[in-house]
Amino acid sequence: MNRREDPNPFDEEVNPFSNGAAAPGSKSRIPQMVASTLGFGQKHDATVDIPLDSMNDPKKKQNELTNWEADLKRREKDIKRREEVVAGAAIPTDDRNWPPFFPIIHHDIANEIPVHAQKLQYLAFASWLGLVLCLVFNVIAVIVCWIKGGGVKIFFLATIYALLGVPLSYVLWYRPLYRAMRTDSALKFGGFFLFYLLHLGFCIFAAIAPPIVFHGKSLTGILAAIDVFSDDALAGIFYLVGFGLFCLESLLSFWVLQKVYTYFRGNK
Repeated sequence: MNRREDPNPFDEEVNPFSNGAAAPGSKSRIPQMVASTLGFGQKHDATVDIPLDSMNDPKKKQNELTNWEADLKRREKDIKRREEVVAGAAIPTDDRNWPPFFPIIHHDIANEIPVHAQKLQYLAFASWLGLVLCLVFNVIAVIVCWIKGGGVKIFFLATIYALLGVPLSYVLWYRPLYRAMRTDSALKFGGFFLFYLLHLGFCIFAAIAPPIVFHGKSLTGILAAIDVFSDDALAGIFYLVGFGLFCLESLLSFWVLQKVYTYFRGNK
């Protein structure tokens, strides 16, 4: 049997390593599914860009970190600057800090009032404290008069003067002056002048204590002191001291009014 006539079984095979295309009419036995399963050359294949140059370049990494750190510091400084501007423009919070042993009001002249106006603000604060002293001592003197037979009515009236006078004087004229000094507000200065004139008028009226509007012996003025002194010497002495306190408060208030008005005119 002649084997040369047998067909060559590899004639139809295509060499996968050849550079040329398969001969026309030849059938490849390589399954087409291989290419599709391996995913080579497909349009849905995912591509990942890996910057090999940056991974292998430590200097470039260092420069990027340095630039990033510098940018963070710049942003931090900008935020701090904006916070300082906002804090300087905004009205500070009125936290209660005075008196230190029992805070009931906000008071910080050294940090919130301009240096050139601090002396005047302390003077106005002394005027408010003087009014508090006058009203509290007025209650004490009236209590002595009540014990000596003056009646309970004057005690209740003196207590009302103190309970209303202390907070109202702070709200109506001292706090407006404090905020006017702090913000240089003409409106707040106007409110201070209006109510401080009423305060000055009350102090003068209390120093005289005529028996009109208020019950005569509920205020330790000169007329009430003369009347009480004729009945009891001890109560009369208390009333004379109260009269002196109201006189001093009137003089101090007039001085404060003049100083604040001069300051206000000088700034406008």
